[in-house]
Amino acid sequence: MKKKPHILIFNPDQWRSDVMGHMGNPAAVTPFLDQMVKTDGVSFRNAFCQNTVCTPSRCSFMSGWYPHVRGHRTMYHMMQPEEPVLLKTLKEEGYYVWWGGKNDLVPAENGFESYCDVKYQPARIPRRETNLHAHDSWRGAPEEDNYFSFYAGKLEKGEEEEAYYDGDWANVLGAIDMIRNAPSDKPLCIYLPLLYPHPPYGVEEPYFSMIDRDKLPQRVPAPQDWSTKPSLMKGIYEQQALQGWTEERWDELRATYYGMCARVDKQFAMVMDALKEAGMYDDTAAFFFSDHGDYTGDFGLVEKTQNTFEDCLSRVPFVIKPPKGISVQPRVSEAMVELIDFPATVEALLGIKPKHSHFGKSLLPVLAGDVDEQRDAVFCEGGRLHGEEQCMERESTSANGSSATGLYWPRIQWQLQEGPEHTKAVMCRTKEYKYVRRFYELDELYDLINDPGETVNRIDDPGMAGVLAELKERLLTFYQETCDAVPHVTNKRG
Repeated sequence: MKKKPHILIFNPDQWRSDVMGHMGNPAAVTPFLDQMVKTDGVSFRNAFCQNTVCTPSRCSFMSGWYPHVRGHRTMYHMMQPEEPVLLKTLKEEGYYVWWGGKNDLVPAENGFESYCDVKYQPARIPRRETNLHAHDSWRGAPEEDNYFSFYAGKLEKGEEEEAYYDGDWANVLGAIDMIRNAPSDKPLCIYLPLLYPHPPYGVEEPYFSMIDRDKLPQRVPAPQDWSTKPSLMKGIYEQQALQGWTEERWDELRATYYGMCARVDKQFAMVMDALKEAGMYDDTAAFFFSDHGDYTGDFGLVEKTQNTFEDCLSRVPFVIKPPKGISVQPRVSEAMVELIDFPATVEALLGIKPKHSHFGKSLLPVLAGDVDEQRDAVFCEGGRLHGEEQCMERESTSANGSSATGLYWPRIQWQLQEGPEHTKAVMCRTKEYKYVRRFYELDELYDLINDPGETVNRIDDPGMAGVLAELKERLLTFYQETCDAVPHVTNKRG
């Protein structure tokens, strides 16, 4: 393209891929995304993140590196000043970069000047009680079975408020204002890393009542026998203590999460409408994707884990609308893609030759319909080795010794121990099978055609020996291809 397109990076947090109408979910209310896939964009059914928690995933999709390349495996190991970040690249390429929303990418102590022109702070500050992590009266007493459920339910708007004015609404409205007042001499990049639908599960009207509870698909049930599943899942299951929940209660939690997704769909529509009103829509490349998914009741769990890779956690929404002039065949694509393909696609769109080795692949040929597949497998990884105390995340507010009060305590407590629960692990997934190598405990192998819920671990099934051997060989190739990234700048000897 002769003219650099504007770029919108709309990045909701913890949205699982199946909660979109065009993915065949009758309970999902995502009208804008569904329509865009019919007319302007491509949605990838098989898009996968490279780590199932926030910071490692963001470091990966902003660099094109897998977490193992430079050890970005925890919430507290972020991108360092010398490391590549797409936002910094775009700023260096002449973009006016506006960042409105959460960080979880670069060290806060380093500031944001290298990565954006504006790190947005709204003039109208959201009410403090909209922070459901801090103002958590919705949890009830520690002995009650809602304490670790993350379920807050219907949120009440303030007087004369059209919406539950929290950080997400503040940043979305700020982005719309930026679009209306965009600089005329530079292309614009808007980065909107929102919080929703990250739990606590809570949303205001009309989104709370928008979801038909009777249309919710069935949950993946909790195993009767946990012996062949990851021990971290079993440990969290026992500590979250949701075994007594009725299906009706689970439906309310799930419908609330769906309502949170419906709200984000509306916010995305508002931003895209602002681009149309400003005459910028045709000149904008829009990327809509999440960093990872959420259990939302599957396996009897809520929230997520750091080293398990069920599809509800590792498969994410990924929708791309290219600018006018770039060939696109609107549809739901079956191609297997990874979030590291996002920066590679931006680079290809802008004609940028990357200054670092990375492992993403441009999706422009898939958007155009020229190719149906670029990857035979996708990968996700997490966890740690024994002795890696720097990976325990003692910095977490839920890592408060023996006082089991933090929201994330059912998970964090296992990360603080040297048992098998927080073991280093890696997923190799094809369209038919999923293999997970786990360092300190039983590996996993699933036949995804006959067992899409990943309920039967067939790692010891002799009939799967050939499949297992192929996936182990593919995993070895993956690590050999991606085990390091040699700098493009050489040194003088002498």
